[in-house]
Amino acid sequence: MISNTSQYLNILVSVKEEIQSSRCKAALSVNSELILLYWKIGSILLAQDTRGSRFIENLSKDLLKEYPEMKGFSVRNLRYMKKFAQLMPESRFVQTVSAKLSWSHNIVLLEKVKSPAERMWYGEMAIENGWSVAVLEHHAATGLYARQVASKKIQNFRHQLPSPHSEQVLAVMKDPYIFDFLDLKEDALERDLENQLVQNVTRMLLELGSGFAFVGRQYHLEVGGEDFYLDLLFYHLKLRCYVVIELKTGKFCPEYAGKMNFYLSAVDDLLRGEGDNPSIGLILCRDESQVVAEYALRNLEKPIGISEYKFIQELPKELRGLFPDSEEFTVQCVTPHYTLRRSSQTQNDTP
Repeated sequence: MISNTSQYLNILVSVKEEIQSSRCKAALSVNSELILLYWKIGSILLAQDTRGSRFIENLSKDLLKEYPEMKGFSVRNLRYMKKFAQLMPESRFVQTVSAKLSWSHNIVLLEKVKSPAERMWYGEMAIENGWSVAVLEHHAATGLYARQVASKKIQNFRHQLPSPHSEQVLAVMKDPYIFDFLDLKEDALERDLENQLVQNVTRMLLELGSGFAFVGRQYHLEVGGEDFYLDLLFYHLKLRCYVVIELKTGKFCPEYAGKMNFYLSAVDDLLRGEGDNPSIGLILCRDESQVVAEYALRNLEKPIGISEYKFIQELPKELRGLFPDSEEFTVQCVTPHYTLRRSSQTQNDTP
């Protein structure tokens, strides 16, 4: 017999958690069965000659009459089902990827992604990162696969970071970055670029990718009695390291790499805590000058990547304005003052 209110409340909480968990599993199961049903219907349509006059229209009408409680049998949706079965013929993909996404997500994969390999990648990334339909559509429309997976990135991560951490860092970086939410003139200053990125920090975080937490802009460090300011400082939750971003409005110059190497040494000494991986640097330029950049990184000790960025006027009109305004991130800006100490000091010296 339950003897007190506290015990009863604990039981109530436990029961409610089980109910909620069961509801979530049921919802996922219902979605999975629905996606598999659409694929099977599409396979039937694909196997038959459905090109006759008003075939799909008549089928839609009869199905809606037979199953009035189901809303998925419109003419448009039936055509999507047929295309679904045609472009995603492997049941393994449907069961392991498509079935874990909503039908709206799958339609984006049908309409916006061309190759099977890319559909697999976008689908898996959407599941892993919890992308909304709008976010998936944006990433597909702006070619995230090519920028993050297929691009030849300029970096020294494989030389300066152990495996598999180096591969994880490479998987996060892109080239180029698309800042299509900015409205800057060709002769804009670096401070103008920085101001607009910070003003649009939600969209900037979306373009950088999942895991980035914004720490601060013009982040102040004191080294040897001198003041230094990092353009943008982030912490990556999955990589477990600080990420220093420097913004350049012109082409890449070799001295940028040396300066970033210095910044990373200071950040590792001042901010890096126990359990953190080495800090990484990202230099964003309008022109990365590949050969010069590769020479500049060759003998540096710190892990640094160099990428281009592009503005809205450099994109086709149909790709502009695709960042969803509804995406929200909780951002906290912290810009404390630090004085450089010897790296041998205790953990109490690290924030």
